[in-house]
Amino acid sequence: MADAPAQAASFGDPHNAPQDAEVTRVRSLAGVWRWLLMASALLTIVLCINQQFTLKFLVGFTPLNTEYYYALVLITLPFVFVIFPSSERARLDRVPWYDTLLFVLTMAVSLYLMFNIRKAAELGWEFTGAPGPVVWAGYLMWAVLMEGLRRTGGWSLLLSILPFTLYPLFADSAWLGPLKGNESSAAQASAYHMLSSESLLGIPIQAFAETVIGFLVFGTALMMTGAGKFFINLSFALCGTFRGGAAKVCIFASAMLGMMSGSIVSNVLTAGTMTIPVMKRTGFRASYAAAIEACASTGAVLAPPVMGATAFVIAQFLNVSYAEVALAAVIPALLYYFGLFMQVDAYAARHGLQGLPRESLPKLGTTFREGWYFVFVIVLLIFMLLVMKRESHAPFWATALLLVLNQLFNSERWTLRTVGKFLEVNGRTFVELAGILAGCGLLIGAFSMTGVISSLANDLLRIAGNHVLLLLAMTAVTSLVLGLGLTTTACYIFLAILVGPALEKMGLNKMAVHMFVFYWGMLSAITPPVAIASFAAAGIAGAPAMKTGWESMRVGSIIYFLPFFFVLNPALVLQGPWLEAIYLTVTAGIGVVFICGGIQGYQVLVGDLRRAGAMQWPLRIGLMVGGVVLATPGGGIMPLSNAQMEAMGAAILLPTLLIAVLMLRRGVDH
Repeated sequence: MADAPAQAASFGDPHNAPQDAEVTRVRSLAGVWRWLLMASALLTIVLCINQQFTLKFLVGFTPLNTEYYYALVLITLPFVFVIFPSSERARLDRVPWYDTLLFVLTMAVSLYLMFNIRKAAELGWEFTGAPGPVVWAGYLMWAVLMEGLRRTGGWSLLLSILPFTLYPLFADSAWLGPLKGNESSAAQASAYHMLSSESLLGIPIQAFAETVIGFLVFGTALMMTGAGKFFINLSFALCGTFRGGAAKVCIFASAMLGMMSGSIVSNVLTAGTMTIPVMKRTGFRASYAAAIEACASTGAVLAPPVMGATAFVIAQFLNVSYAEVALAAVIPALLYYFGLFMQVDAYAARHGLQGLPRESLPKLGTTFREGWYFVFVIVLLIFMLLVMKRESHAPFWATALLLVLNQLFNSERWTLRTVGKFLEVNGRTFVELAGILAGCGLLIGAFSMTGVISSLANDLLRIAGNHVLLLLAMTAVTSLVLGLGLTTTACYIFLAILVGPALEKMGLNKMAVHMFVFYWGMLSAITPPVAIASFAAAGIAGAPAMKTGWESMRVGSIIYFLPFFFVLNPALVLQGPWLEAIYLTVTAGIGVVFICGGIQGYQVLVGDLRRAGAMQWPLRIGLMVGGVVLATPGGGIMPLSNAQMEAMGAAILLPTLLIAVLMLRRGVDH
């Protein structure tokens, strides 16, 4: 067992930055295709820098925003057909002729539409009717977008989005009920989808073009300069000696990596390869070790400063700065990771799992000497985000500082080969996101075209009988079900359009509503049958995939409660007084301690509830119920105040704890 920490301390090649695409079936490009992909990534980054910093690289020409967006589609979307094969049976060692044809077709139609977008804006073609060739180009783009969506997001995503992109063609049909809206012809729909800033060029692509690219570049650079090794060693140095130390290292390392990467599966593949084997060697069963890593990595999209792509889409939807979304996520992320930590602590105490010996762990001083410059880079990023409010500039400046410091102080300096790998990894990520976000944009365009959102919100309110808790429960279940078949971003967009307005009409805080939808859609990462994070971790642990998925639901159960806490009182997403936010965070944290104690059967300062015999489960249920009541904020839409909720929680918890202490003492005496 002594060799486990030593292995954990060695992260391997810091230039190797695993991405989400690595757990899907993709082609590894070589030769001309690889060079073209790297050129695409470089051009994407240069165009983004030119647009965000207004550098005027294009001498004598200032592109419209829509021209810039189409340029990004032009240089990323065609590669979807090169990187993602058409079927499971397709060969991965070469690009077949039909994918080459799709590549050329997508590039040609994107180029044609890009050259016409300025004239379309001047003449209002998306509303007044576009010329025939533009309409037919729109049909072709519509088709390749749907095929790109299928290849990047799978059949479930395509079948969820495609009917709604066609929906404006028959929106006036009586059988649609609440979804009945303004009908459009095929030509009108084609023009609106491809030329307006509400559909293909709408919120998802805008978020990608304005902020996501920079943060993806920063995340990749961070991982390829050895941040993974630094964060994992730092976690071992800080937490390795605690009981269940390997699992607590996993939580800390995944949290720190996730704060910088914003990618769930990348987090699993980066941290999990180090933490899961050590957890298994220190007594955690394989499926539980994988579940801990899956849940800890899922926090990657929840934890600021760099959250997943969905957070940037939320900022675009709400028309607020990304910094506001990141700040809103702080307390929920803290409560989530605190809940995971307490679950692991209770599990380790219940099963007598010890920490790792100090002498075999990395030394804190040595770790900081090797990676101190990462701290400066993160401080710069946070300062530019929260103080200077320059979220489009922050990741590029942070990346520049990181690369300079890496070349000066890191023994693993970048070479031209590393730069090539950096561009290739970014290129793949850009392509995958562009394929998903461009296709999902048509979903927004369809509802915008039909004008159905306002009437649908009223219908939902009528169905829920104006009971906000019922509508929240309906939204949670719908989000979870949709999340099982859609990506987190697609699920969020779908429900932000359909359900968000109804919840806002009930008086709920806008930020809290959108975070509520986001959290529930994200749960698919650990919820079977999809559970991509759980399955990726199970592969590393050598554990059954479905068993790991169910374990993940149990370990990450606190995340099923959190959205209700902050939507009931938006102070928990910093949409209220700071003092109230601190007060509610403390009470919610105390409630989480009892919830975790009940789930794991071991209560801190009380002991192992198995020694209570037949009373074990009544006590555990009492702890969970009391913890939920204590953590739930009062006021607002709740009929009880904060003080009344806490009094009710205390009325449940105090007798439960008293009985538990008496039963455990009696068990000891006997």
